[in-house]
Amino acid sequence: MKKTLFIGCVESSYVLLEAMFEAGYPVAGIVTMEQSAINADFKSLVPLAEKYNVPYICTKNVNDDETVGFIKNIAPEVIYCFGWSRLIGSEILALPKYGVVGFHPAALPCNKGRHPLIWALVLGLKETASTFFIMDEGADTGDIISQMPVAISDTDDAADLYAHVLEVAKKQVIEFTKAFAEERVEPKKQDPTAGNAWRKRGRADGQIDWRMSARAIYNLVRGLTHPYVGAHFMKGEAEVKVWKCQVIDTNDYANIEPGKIIKVNSQTDFVIKAYDGLVHVIDSDPVDLTEGEYL
Repeated sequence: MKKTLFIGCVESSYVLLEAMFEAGYPVAGIVTMEQSAINADFKSLVPLAEKYNVPYICTKNVNDDETVGFIKNIAPEVIYCFGWSRLIGSEILALPKYGVVGFHPAALPCNKGRHPLIWALVLGLKETASTFFIMDEGADTGDIISQMPVAISDTDDAADLYAHVLEVAKKQVIEFTKAFAEERVEPKKQDPTAGNAWRKRGRADGQIDWRMSARAIYNLVRGLTHPYVGAHFMKGEAEVKVWKCQVIDTNDYANIEPGKIIKVNSQTDFVIKAYDGLVHVIDSDPVDLTEGEYL
């Protein structure tokens, strides 16, 4: 195989690097972090580096002189960068002969940008994709080397979709690693006028408004559940996280206003009227609610 350096610091990074090792594809160096405050699914690659005796560096800035120097000393022919939230600088992009391979769990050129798994679920999409591409100085705009579809079922939540994407991605990584070794990789350019780019989500994007449809609330909750930050609603000044819910399709409460508490089973299990039906919250942060009051 080509001499490969691996960059990553999240669960997907760990899973894909481990799959390479288990398939007999070693790497020459690893760039990772010891900790991260911005990645909900953070996972350091240090344990894998030590297990397989691979040189590594922990950094907060992949483009700083020390990290670039480490990469230059490795002299990789190709770099795999899977699960790194910061843009890779032009100096690193220009180092390897075969480029820097990036990973984006969406059907590029559609759905470039931020939070692709969350947006796919929140928007109720039926399909996404696992895409690997040669990085350029844009965001998710480089030439595609591998793309495979990933179906999304109505019952999938964030953890489910994360797992589905990684199962597909592991196969892709092994396939194109072998293809690189055999000089068979054929990058395909993206149409710069095609597709769209998802924006960064903020706190307000995760807030449940009971005037939303029951299905929209369900999608919001399943998109933001573990390993992510969780959707929330406000009870007075308190923020209450919701981790799992169900839609109850019924016309029995058509004349009831959104936000009314219909039933309380426990502090973490209750039923709320949404715009067009009921939402049964199955798991939430503990909260004291009273049947008949409004949120």
